[in-house]
Amino acid sequence: MPTVRNPILPGFNPDPSIVRVGDDYYIATSTFEWFPGVQIHHSKDLANWTLATRPLTRKSQLDMRGDPDSCGVWAPCLSHDGDKFWLVYTDVKRKDGSYKDTHNYIVTAPAIEGPWSDPYYINSSGFDPSLFHDNDGRKWFVNMMWDHRRRPHAFTGIVLQEFDPKQGKLVGPKKNIFRGTELALVEGPHLYKRNGWYYLLTAEGGTAYEHACTLARSRDIWGPYELHPQKYVITSKDSPFAALQRAGHGDIVDNPEGKTYMVHLSGRPTTQKRRCVLGRETALQEAYWADDDWLYVKNGPVPSLHVEVPGTPDETAYWAEKKYTFDNGLPQDFQWLRTPEPERIFRTEGGKLTLIGRESVGSWFEQALVAR
Repeated sequence: MPTVRNPILPGFNPDPSIVRVGDDYYIATSTFEWFPGVQIHHSKDLANWTLATRPLTRKSQLDMRGDPDSCGVWAPCLSHDGDKFWLVYTDVKRKDGSYKDTHNYIVTAPAIEGPWSDPYYINSSGFDPSLFHDNDGRKWFVNMMWDHRRRPHAFTGIVLQEFDPKQGKLVGPKKNIFRGTELALVEGPHLYKRNGWYYLLTAEGGTAYEHACTLARSRDIWGPYELHPQKYVITSKDSPFAALQRAGHGDIVDNPEGKTYMVHLSGRPTTQKRRCVLGRETALQEAYWADDDWLYVKNGPVPSLHVEVPGTPDETAYWAEKKYTFDNGLPQDFQWLRTPEPERIFRTEGGKLTLIGRESVGSWFEQALVAR
């Protein structure tokens, strides 16, 4: 079987959420203060990925003017319930200090290209929201809960509540179903169901070199949840010489033949100062369900650099030269900062890109910056 080299989405592609619809795989990643919001890549074979869409394109969906650096869209969750796509995301308005302003929303679409709906506002109790579609038709919303009163940290746990799509809001009781392990800083929850078990995959340890994915399960969605025998199903925290560091914040998908894969974020540090100059990237691992009904990564919790996949990577596409023109507007590869009103900071006319000077490079509102 052919292999693909990690990361499968190099560069700035953190917090991956993966879903398969038929023969099509989609990965949604965080975009922070870059507009349009959320980046979704598409693949037929898990080896070759192309940018499919950035769905948050309107002011009604996302307005990040005033969001500080590294705020904005965190950890989207992309899912499909057999009828349409559901995209859950956080718009973070403040991240420093004891307080966080984190607003969670849901948008839907009949196809990945859209049209994407105006958002349901859900809550502001934390970040990293996720939506789980149970096989009885009910939908469940989880997010990490932030409590500024907690010490030594404010990561309180994973909160569960039912989402009513007819009313477009959370209903019924809510419960903190998982407080994490001693690694702490529990976030990035995703729920799954298999063989009568509910599985909760979370991220812990922060997003630096202690990062990890923790797996727990319960017969009841409300818990109690028992920990995986090895506790952390993917992590580089005890392997400082692994090629892929900072491994954590993952999601799980099955291919049509039933083989299981995990996507997760990772970083490739420089050898001296251990800085990941390309940011947090998306990697892929092969996994399997053992006889004890627990998920294991095939080669152990330390992420592998090469992974067997159904498709053959097209190496020429990766190194192909790209030439951009502006005859038909801004190419899809490009983004700008924060504002849903791009006409105030640039225009594309006559095949040219013209920037319109606005505020300084330190502004959190209108910078005339376009990048890819």
